[in-house]
Amino acid sequence: MQKNLHIKDLSFRAMSLIEVMVVLLIIGMIMGLVGVGVVAQLNKAKVKTAQTQAKSLRNAVKMYQLDVSKIPGSMQDLVTNPGLGNKWKGPYVEDGILPKDPWGNDYVLETPGRRGTEFSVMSYGANGSPGGSDLDADIYDLEEEE
Repeated sequence: MQKNLHIKDLSFRAMSLIEVMVVLLIIGMIMGLVGVGVVAQLNKAKVKTAQTQAKSLRNAVKMYQLDVSKIPGSMQDLVTNPGLGNKWKGPYVEDGILPKDPWGNDYVLETPGRRGTEFSVMSYGANGSPGGSDLDADIYDLEEEE
């Protein structure tokens, strides 16, 4: 006994090109929506990381100030002795390496500091230059309460 197999007897059917394109379009739209949210969260995380690192560096500057009785001339003084002899007890940062901000730029020591403080530690944000808004805004060690 021989059965005649016909294409219409098969229990599956292939998807047409239009159906494949519609599925790909839907997947692309979902990925686009998810991607925007992920990028926004990544940017928020970078700003929060910069704030946390700036606060940590502020503490390192305070430790330097306690040992040496003055504010460092630059951030580099936290990792290399600027010729202060035994007064310098550093390095004042972990592993003796100054961290970069999340955008790969150096943190800046500003004297006098923001809002009447002796000093501020800051990141210039995503653009790496003073000023700006949103991601390009300067990020300070002492952010205002929200």
